[in-house]
Amino acid sequence: MTTDPRSQAAPGLQGARCSGCSVTVYPADDACPRCGGPAAPVALPGTGTLWTWTVQRYAPKSPPYQPPPGGFVPFALGYVELGDVRVAAVLDVDDLDDVRIGMPLSVTAGPGVPRARPTTPGEEDS
Repeated sequence: MTTDPRSQAAPGLQGARCSGCSVTVYPADDACPRCGGPAAPVALPGTGTLWTWTVQRYAPKSPPYQPPPGGFVPFALGYVELGDVRVAAVLDVDDLDDVRIGMPLSVTAGPGVPRARPTTPGEEDS
């Protein structure tokens, strides 16, 4: 793939689908991980549901981790089901106690790992 699947220039998450066995992957790749056949770029849905999640309650080892100026803050990380594929994403929620399996999420690409946040009523059908 010539385009970074996490590029902010892309309108959303860019995956790939195998032309032989129809498996979908993220991030995009030229070859299918299942059968080795060619895979073509495909835009992934911008909304999905939370499949599973966990909370990172301690700072990663440093280096390479660099703590932010205010110090480490626990955060949620989960897998969001986007139809044919599950994508790992940081969960941008106001309260970690509000995270529930099956909750509707909006997923966006960016530098590093995708980000997901709870959807608003109008976003659920996009």
